[in-house]
Amino acid sequence: MNIFYKALLYFQKRGYYVCQRIADRLGIRAKVVRTSFMYLTFVTLGFGFALYLFMAFWMRIKDLTYTKRSSVFDL
Repeated sequence: MNIFYKALLYFQKRGYYVCQRIADRLGIRAKVVRTSFMYLTFVTLGFGFALYLFMAFWMRIKDLTYTKRSSVFDL
């Protein structure tokens, strides 16, 4: 069990924080989002994991292209 927790901690620290960002946007706890992705992955035989990777990629691209400007004159 110790190896499981070490792997879980590794992925939580170095992950894309997809679940955390979704939870912040929806106003719910990140644990609920994580367990939903796990159940979705088990039920649909991998679709949840594929969805997670797609969302991580999409958020990464959005972060690279979108910058928040404070006013119109900051162009």
